[in-house]
Amino acid sequence: MELESIKVINQDTVKLDRFDGNNFFHWQDKMLFLLTALKISYVLDPNLPTIEDPIPTTDGGQPFAEEIERVQKERKKREENELLCRGHILNTLSDHLYDLFTDVKPPRDIRNALKYKYKAEEEGTNKFLISKYFDFKIVDDKPILEQVHELQVLVNKICAQKTVLPESFQVGAIISKLPPSWKDYQKKLMRKAEDFTLEQIQKHLRIEEETHSR
Repeated sequence: MELESIKVINQDTVKLDRFDGNNFFHWQDKMLFLLTALKISYVLDPNLPTIEDPIPTTDGGQPFAEEIERVQKERKKREENELLCRGHILNTLSDHLYDLFTDVKPPRDIRNALKYKYKAEEEGTNKFLISKYFDFKIVDDKPILEQVHELQVLVNKICAQKTVLPESFQVGAIISKLPPSWKDYQKKLMRKAEDFTLEQIQKHLRIEEETHSR
């Protein structure tokens, strides 16, 4: 069966943007969801067992016709599902990546090659974002809340890489990053027994910034 003749089924049920090398984890999750919905994701399993030859009769004779037919049907279904899986993966790649992988036959090999290349790149990006987050300092010569929003943009990018930063951690980080001129207020916030939400800490900072301005 030629790739061009495969009818790509139900892809509209999962909207997949064409993968161009960015947001690999996001693309991978949506692709896996689609292939699972189509019941063909199993062909990507690295431990997928091979289909054994037909079992001979108990006396060592030729396998029964029913056994031969069962194995033939199972192999045919496996081949069709691998071809369909390959078609779905290639169909969501950018033209550049499609050209790179169109000669790779097993869909598992395509997925593994993409994972090897882009997972490493995104993990490197994540480390860079986390380092940038820890190095971020709030300064006096810019509006405080504007800088807090910049910090939250970094948090959103980190979370998009599947690194979870608890809200209490984020609040504590905001307080610890306040500039030296806010030292007394920083200590006051640290002494408070209750935990702030992000919304509450920004409200407190807004009021304090207005007080500083006056």
